[in-house]
Amino acid sequence: MSRPLYRGVTGIRIPDNSIDPWDSQSKDKTDKDGLDKKGSSDQSPLQLRSPFRLLFADNSSSKYGATENGFSPDPFVLGTPRSRHKLILLFMKFSIVFIVIFALAGSFWWTVSISTTSRGNIYHGYRRLQEKLVSDLLDIGEISYAPSRTKELEFCSQEFENYVPCFNTSDNLAQGYSDGGEFDRQCGHELKQNCLLLSPTNYKIPLRWPTGRDVIWVSNVKITAQEVLSSGSLTKRMMMLDEEQISFRSASLMFDGVEDYSHQIAEMIGLRNESNFIQTGVRTILDIGCGYGSFGAHLFHSQLLTMCIANYEPSGSQVQLTLERGLPAMVASFTTKQLPYPSLSFDMLHCARCGIDWDQKDGILLIEADRLLKPGGYFVWTSPVTNARNKDSQQRWKFIHEFTENLCWDMLSQQDETVVWKKTSKIKCYNSRKNGPPPPPLCSRGYDVESPYYRDLQNCIGGTHSSRWISIEKRATWPSRDHPKKHELGIHGLQPDEFVEDAESWRTAVHNYWSLLSPLIFSDHPKRPGDEDPPPPYNMLRNVLDMNAHFGGFNSALLHSGKSVWVMNVVPTNGLNYLPLIQDRGYVGVLHDWCEAFPTYPRTYDLVHAAGFLSLETAQPHRCTMLDIFIEIDRLLRPEGWIIIRDTVPLIETARALTTRLKWDARVIEIESDSDQRLLICQKPFFKRQAN
Repeated sequence: MSRPLYRGVTGIRIPDNSIDPWDSQSKDKTDKDGLDKKGSSDQSPLQLRSPFRLLFADNSSSKYGATENGFSPDPFVLGTPRSRHKLILLFMKFSIVFIVIFALAGSFWWTVSISTTSRGNIYHGYRRLQEKLVSDLLDIGEISYAPSRTKELEFCSQEFENYVPCFNTSDNLAQGYSDGGEFDRQCGHELKQNCLLLSPTNYKIPLRWPTGRDVIWVSNVKITAQEVLSSGSLTKRMMMLDEEQISFRSASLMFDGVEDYSHQIAEMIGLRNESNFIQTGVRTILDIGCGYGSFGAHLFHSQLLTMCIANYEPSGSQVQLTLERGLPAMVASFTTKQLPYPSLSFDMLHCARCGIDWDQKDGILLIEADRLLKPGGYFVWTSPVTNARNKDSQQRWKFIHEFTENLCWDMLSQQDETVVWKKTSKIKCYNSRKNGPPPPPLCSRGYDVESPYYRDLQNCIGGTHSSRWISIEKRATWPSRDHPKKHELGIHGLQPDEFVEDAESWRTAVHNYWSLLSPLIFSDHPKRPGDEDPPPPYNMLRNVLDMNAHFGGFNSALLHSGKSVWVMNVVPTNGLNYLPLIQDRGYVGVLHDWCEAFPTYPRTYDLVHAAGFLSLETAQPHRCTMLDIFIEIDRLLRPEGWIIIRDTVPLIETARALTTRLKWDARVIEIESDSDQRLLICQKPFFKRQAN
């Protein structure tokens, strides 16, 4: 009886008298061990296992050669079905590798054949997607990794109590800045502050408007009694200091009141008094070197809006005290850079002993003043130079007088130290300027940037190419100016329906904001069952910052609802620029890059509003983190101040996750059931430094 065929061997049978398999295996093992010892130096295991043995014959002695009984223990012996199967699989693998290599080579050849322009477009498109992905992952990470990333920020040291980033006079001097450049804003593209500012030890919540306009707490600002008493400015002198408060008495009999001063300016223009400024088209005023804001505080009664600007001052700051009084102000230097306002922004510029030498730098500062002034607007200057007896001052006055003529300013009147000019409303005036010193040229159309952002001062007259060149006398007076006509909206590329829809939506939003704030404000106040929460007082807020102002609709809606506020309308530099429209409507605003610190002092605003701002920032290349911006908001906000953020659900959730790090009290509120928008309402707690 024959034994069955062994698997893997064909055409061979083992006879009946053959050696027993177990004995054969023992013998084979002994022989195989002997061969291992003998032939170990002939071939390495790597060589034996190489698939190339199948392609090239090898007649040398094999470690696994045939045994005495004819078995071949090597499974790769050619001629067997199994070996052929292995060979076919190996061939298929090589074929696949060859096809892949060929495809990659073809793809590489196609890539290098693309034009330079196409490659650039593909690369930049890929970069944008990559940057957006990174930004989204970072935002998601702020939520997903909350346990490791929600650690509360530490409080800053005492030296940061009045910290204003980007303004460091001593460092600027050390870096070689001079001739006014030391006062300029030198700002990087990232906010360096990674801590929360504490309020001073004796800080108190400001008094509500209008009481807070005339009385402020000494401990809330950085000023010494000596700085108060030594002040030389007209408006600075109108203040009284006691142990805890500073009182501003504009109508006090002890001083030459600002009321008389304002009345004098009105008469020089040809008006009965300052209440008639509105009738001549005056609504917005830029007060350069404003003292402590008394001029603007007085004119507020006449519905005039005055923006105070002054250099950064580490102590006794004009801007800080003006803001503490609830009046518009910001840090800005009239030195070497253009201010971040559009051309033709203000109806009047005012400088009362503001410390600016208008005759210096060949009159380039007067050219910047002309750029900011609307056609037909007024420039008011009060200075000893205008009425001096010494030769040097007379020479300076002569230069200024002649230079303003070359700017096509008409000097209306001069009384004592005060002079009033009126800017021309006729462009053809620039073509008929008299001979003499070469007058400043008009800026070319391509060089006449309507809204510069801290650009170097230009030695040419700007704004003459603007479609907004309209005399203030031909514009609607306030408050009609708040509702531009069809042709005025067309200048800004808007349709009346679009503008009306925006205005109505903001009126609804402001009504809802106030309704939502009611239970939050009065939640700690007991009430009888059945009583409704009282509405927040109209004067609960005074200083408001809109981080993404768009058309200025939020500002308009607040005033329409009777709220006693002023709004700093900020137009981000990476968004659509409607700041000229905002200025033309009779409001104040500024261009700003929110990856840089805002030019103001800490504890400035009662409310910070941001609608669509997070969407705008995340749509741009990742320049700074959301946490950086929120830390800056915390610096700007007064204790117990409010933040209202309106944006998409994912961004609101990301923002809410960050509020824990800032110690803000936050609530997310659904706007409408079918809306993808949410409101995040936060309040900044009142933390102040403990007394030593």
